[in-house]
Amino acid sequence: MKQLDQENRPLNGLTVLDFSQFLSGPLCSLKLADLGARVIKVERPNVGDLCRHLYISDTDIDGDNSLFHAINRNKESITADLRNLDDKARIVELIKTADVMIQNFRPGVIERHGLGYDEVKKINPKIIYGSISGYGEDGPWKDLPGQDLLAQARSGLLWLTGNKDDAPMPMGLAVADMMAGNALAQGILAALVGRGIHGRGALVETSLFEALIDFQFEVLTTHLNDGNRLPSRSEVMGAHAYLSAPYGIYQTKDGYLALAMTPSLQTLCDLLEVTGLEQFYDDAKALMNKRDLIKTVLANRLKKKPTADWLAVLQPADIWCSEVLDWAEMRDSEAYKIMDFEQKISRSPGVSLDALRSPIRIDGKTLKSSIAAPSLGQHNVNLGFNTEAK
Repeated sequence: MKQLDQENRPLNGLTVLDFSQFLSGPLCSLKLADLGARVIKVERPNVGDLCRHLYISDTDIDGDNSLFHAINRNKESITADLRNLDDKARIVELIKTADVMIQNFRPGVIERHGLGYDEVKKINPKIIYGSISGYGEDGPWKDLPGQDLLAQARSGLLWLTGNKDDAPMPMGLAVADMMAGNALAQGILAALVGRGIHGRGALVETSLFEALIDFQFEVLTTHLNDGNRLPSRSEVMGAHAYLSAPYGIYQTKDGYLALAMTPSLQTLCDLLEVTGLEQFYDDAKALMNKRDLIKTVLANRLKKKPTADWLAVLQPADIWCSEVLDWAEMRDSEAYKIMDFEQKISRSPGVSLDALRSPIRIDGKTLKSSIAAPSLGQHNVNLGFNTEAK
């Protein structure tokens, strides 16, 4: 696929000052950078974004971990001590010409540095100010650590995945950070459109907690209108607490098969040559009320043949199903290859790494960029900051 040139990206010409660190805020600014915005990371001298040294594996690339590289590619970096009057004055000058400012400190911290929204909008009334917290700016949880696993634990999300007798099961990735970062990017983009219409800046806020509540809006809406009954996970092949049989992941002779929707239980049983479930064919509620029994019978049958054999039977009959791939198998698929998702990025001569592009395509072109995450303070001189890059 062809790559969209920088000058044709929708946010080309916009400047974002990003005071955030770790994952949620930087993910938001990454989305804006991919869309063409100039993103300037503001980091602490000598220390920088703490995510630079938050290792999720033992992979170190030019002094920073792979997570930092993934989240902060295509950005610039300056270092500034917000307690230093000269640095603070330079930051104020940047704010005057910026379009967006992002921060994800705990409530009250950025205000103590004189850079809360009320102060910043006096400097630049048209700025779009994006803020992510753990649990909002008020309430009994506002000062608690805004950390992904802790937010998942408080959101109720952990009771939706796995089988009925399993312990609470967190998502296998930082879903709170990612959902909050994407939500903030959505809000900032809307505020930018609004500014183009009415000329006003805006304060855009979200939190890890709010993002996870929104992530569950479908099932929570059911809960709110279903007598506040708590969801009941399947005893076997749990995949979605509110969906009936056959929905789930089933072991086959050589792997796993994902089963989603089917025209009818009878159709599925006929294709699988399953008997013993005939009494449920005309009972619409049985797929939920007898979910575990039905799934157990299907599971025993699906173990008898390889995944490919079942797909050959089920897919032509419009049974919604899929093989279960690991990353190596997924990357080897033609469907993945044709999307041209991977890119090579570099920070300095001899230092390069593989990365993924934005999932968005505009006018049929991808939003790739070969620029890697910046070294700490890499752009100090360019932007008039005296502190030397570390």
